[in-house]
Amino acid sequence: MLLLLGVERFTLQMTKPMHTTNCFNTFIQVAEDCPARTGEEPLLRAGKPTVACLQYGMIAKAPYKYTSDDVIFATSAAGRALDMKATKTEKHAAREVFFSRGQACMRASSLGKRFGWGVHADSEGRIAIYAVDSKRYQALVRDPVLTQVRAMRSKRA
Repeated sequence: MLLLLGVERFTLQMTKPMHTTNCFNTFIQVAEDCPARTGEEPLLRAGKPTVACLQYGMIAKAPYKYTSDDVIFATSAAGRALDMKATKTEKHAAREVFFSRGQACMRASSLGKRFGWGVHADSEGRIAIYAVDSKRYQALVRDPVLTQVRAMRSKRA
């Protein structure tokens, strides 16, 4: 938008709202129709890692290091398309464009829908995964401080 006042010009920056997938003090239980009875590591498909493989690898190797936004962006096509040599400014700009539209959160991840992994977000929004058959998963399900939600179902009810 351009405003003309006398001879001076002023431009107003129109900023797009930023969306987020981050949640805090939340536990995402596996979906009601999840076929896995234990946490399963997602397999490669046609020799290439799936989004679930990438998410699993990123979270399992560094629990409570990344937020949901970090994981969703890094494992998206836009995030994977960034060259390792991309500058911090380029990465920030790509992330800003990516989150200018709403994105699916970790509830929609195959980790909780198909592979038997619950996702815990701590008070700072950093996430970790726990196998559905683990003692830690059961403790998180019973934690009254956490908001309890389920991963999205794969099929309609």
